[in-house]
Amino acid sequence: MQPGTKRWILRGAAVFAALFGALTIKSGGSALFGDGAADGHYAPFVIWFNFLAGFAYFAAAPGLWLGQRWSARLALGLAVLTVAVFGAFGLYIVSGGLFEARTVWAMTARSLIWTAIAVLAYWALDGVRRRIPV
Repeated sequence: MQPGTKRWILRGAAVFAALFGALTIKSGGSALFGDGAADGHYAPFVIWFNFLAGFAYFAAAPGLWLGQRWSARLALGLAVLTVAVFGAFGLYIVSGGLFEARTVWAMTARSLIWTAIAVLAYWALDGVRRRIPV
């Protein structure tokens, strides 16, 4: 595949990461600091993780856009941490914690999205050996 095609795939992932990050910060902030926390049964550690991760999503975007190696590592870190928090959330549910089904769906989506972005970034950057020229 041509380097230009890989560049545009990374840029699409960058735009998605920025939008997803902004929406995550907004929804997490609303749940934590606004009126959203009173609606339903939420695990506070999941809300806090997602809110803080939203800033990392937003931070990954320029690195992905510019084809920076660190952005692939950040995407991988986000994928691993999201899956770990999802696992902790599963333990929380099994131990009798109250939860909303939409949180399960949201964490599934986040896990899949960041795994896909990490795989795409590593693929586009040839295993993070080089930077794609802008």
